[in-house]
Amino acid sequence: MPKLPSIPLTLGVLLGLLGFAPSAVIAETARPNFLVIVVDDQSPFDLQLYSPESKLETPNIDQLAAAGLTFDGAHQMGSWSGAVCTPSRHMIMSGRTVWHLPMPQKRNKNKKASEAPQPPNMAPANLAENTMAAIFNRAGYDTMRTCKKGNSYAAANAQFTVVRDATKRGGTEKSGSAWHGQQVLDYLQERESSKDEDPFLIYFGFSHPHDTRDGTPELLAKYGATNHSDRKTLPAANPKQPPLPINYLESHPFPHGHPGLRDEVAVSGVWERRDEQTIRNELGREFACSENIDIQIGKVLDRLQAMGQLDNTYVIYTSDHGMAIGRHGLQGKQNLYEHTWRVPFLIKGPGIPAGQRTLGNIYLLDIVPTLCDLAGIEAPETVEGKSFKPILNGDPNPIREVLYGVYCGGTKPGMRCVKKGDWKLIKYDTLDGAVHETQLFNLAANPHEYLPEHKRQAAQETDLAEAPEHAAKRKEMEALLLSEMQRLDDPYRLWDQPQ
Repeated sequence: MPKLPSIPLTLGVLLGLLGFAPSAVIAETARPNFLVIVVDDQSPFDLQLYSPESKLETPNIDQLAAAGLTFDGAHQMGSWSGAVCTPSRHMIMSGRTVWHLPMPQKRNKNKKASEAPQPPNMAPANLAENTMAAIFNRAGYDTMRTCKKGNSYAAANAQFTVVRDATKRGGTEKSGSAWHGQQVLDYLQERESSKDEDPFLIYFGFSHPHDTRDGTPELLAKYGATNHSDRKTLPAANPKQPPLPINYLESHPFPHGHPGLRDEVAVSGVWERRDEQTIRNELGREFACSENIDIQIGKVLDRLQAMGQLDNTYVIYTSDHGMAIGRHGLQGKQNLYEHTWRVPFLIKGPGIPAGQRTLGNIYLLDIVPTLCDLAGIEAPETVEGKSFKPILNGDPNPIREVLYGVYCGGTKPGMRCVKKGDWKLIKYDTLDGAVHETQLFNLAANPHEYLPEHKRQAAQETDLAEAPEHAAKRKEMEALLLSEMQRLDDPYRLWDQPQ
């Protein structure tokens, strides 16, 4: 009697022998889809998820959080450019640390600062071939993106098989966030019409709430704001406008180290003003733009639900970095306070517990290795981030204990910070040595990083760097910062560090 061929007893074979249709097997083993939503310039503290007192309404983002996991310790590692979004988006696409990205080689205009070493290019020549879309293309995924143009990683963006990019910061359907939403809706319709069954990865980017924050008339009215454009006058005050941020100041107590920075002196509607009327109106514009984004997200999620794809799709919501808009007397993103260094971060999808929160201590550069892990794809050796899949599986431990931050887009060396546990240190070495400042915060007691200028009553609600009782903690954090700078190949040293 001839020997029968050996048949591996897989789940599909077993179910087939038991009379189940093959489609049941496919449904159970289908590769997940990914929808990665990235907004432009949004502090986590704009959202009620992070600041319950916020007036911003985002029901669809809230629903994502209710169905998934919210991270309280997500950060962007930092920047060597005034356009903080550039290195941030490089990190999102490549999974590499801030000093190991493709580095523009240009001389600093400030003569004394230019004597500092220029950052070397420590990125592999073939890095674009190992970025988000390229990795998933090789794994058989369909990849699509829509986002703003510019200040991004062009070589990585070009790897998506479908690219529909444009900068849309207007207040109409065609000139604002609805345009980006429509690109995703059209793409999903095309997939459905062609019966495309490949798994997909969609990078769903927006151009807002980055300025110019031209909101739709309806949402501007809701938040009492106007698209103010007359530099000679103040915007109209309106009781519907959001209140001032809790850590608002009329000016930062010392120069932040980037003279003439566009974000601090040239944002239309704000310019150099930090008065209450201007900041509240600008927050109203920002909230109008953010709620419009939420509306577009809701349309895409509804479409995925109607297609029967939502339950098998991991949805990430985040921003490329945070934003000041009046906090600490600042307007832009070129600082290392929590409102700007941290980012909102939510994820829902198959197997992720609903309505949970975690610290996480993740960077945006951890997105690529995590997506690979969830899809069962081996991440390239170029990836330096860490997969936070263990957290999604219920591990309560953060991915890392120590977090490092940098802003080096102005005069060098710039700003550095380090955080461990409840403690955070920020140092400033700017304006050719004219500014040497150190700040130390206990974030458990002072989560809003109040300064002496905020005139708080509690002893711990201030900068503790000069407090004698915290001298040992400051020394510990100084050593930790230097260690992280060395580990991450930071090419600069601050005035009081070994050169």
